[in-house]
Amino acid sequence: MGHKTKIQKRSCLLVLHTYIPAIMGLKAQLRGIIPDQALCSISDHFDVIGDIAVISIPQELSDYKQHIAQEIISRRRNIYTVLNKVAKVSGEERTAKYEILAGDTTVTLHHEFGFAYRLDVSRVFFNTRLSCERMRVIDQTECGERVLVPFCGVGPFAIPAAAKGAQVVAVEQNPDAYFWLEENVSLNKVRKNIITIHGDAFDTGLLPHRQFDRVIIPAPYGMDGILDILSPLAVRGGMIHFYTFKTRNEIPALIEEYAQKGFDLTYYNSCGNVAPGVSRWVFDLVYSPRP
Repeated sequence: MGHKTKIQKRSCLLVLHTYIPAIMGLKAQLRGIIPDQALCSISDHFDVIGDIAVISIPQELSDYKQHIAQEIISRRRNIYTVLNKVAKVSGEERTAKYEILAGDTTVTLHHEFGFAYRLDVSRVFFNTRLSCERMRVIDQTECGERVLVPFCGVGPFAIPAAAKGAQVVAVEQNPDAYFWLEENVSLNKVRKNIITIHGDAFDTGLLPHRQFDRVIIPAPYGMDGILDILSPLAVRGGMIHFYTFKTRNEIPALIEEYAQKGFDLTYYNSCGNVAPGVSRWVFDLVYSPRP
């Protein structure tokens, strides 16, 4: 596997149809409906997953929630449901809490780079803002590779890799996410190239084999220990794409730590803020354990 050895760093791109400013800007749409002094609390941006818009409305604007939802639907004819995120992603199943402001379902069909993902937004984790990052990784994946994807969710890393001809093992613990993973494997017609496992990614005994050319680890918050558990499953010279949550000033020490553990770093980047001062970071690490 001919991986690049030069460390690269670049900005992640946004897919405009999944994280977009509302037409004219949502604030402009709401001018005259919501008092001007309150408009500064509203973001012009919202996430779109399939035909569902997800917005976070500040508590002080709760009286205007329905007005905001109706403005989004009236200007975006491809949106049928509007959800207000009322609690951040948490718990073992990595789900957020939502309030339905418009529409009658949280199930949708999302399209991304030619692939389709059916999911229930309220019961699984799915981040549209990582779409270009996912394709960056998939562009490196080669036909015939053995690929492991723990914490695979509904399949946005695993399914495109399988479509390229890689032999993929996808592991997911959340029963709802696993249900939709199975649905999406069939929907995208990649069943022959993927093994799905409903279980804990930390339990390596569940895996059908012990050697992988590529390991893609979108680790949830607080689960950095998974790197030490899964990295020995990579072949020497194999690539590990590891995602973690850090502040920018933690990165130099983390890079040094990876070097001491025998990883060759070829690429790292911030993939978007998740909290004030905290970002999701990706590290491409070639597994080169010291003799």
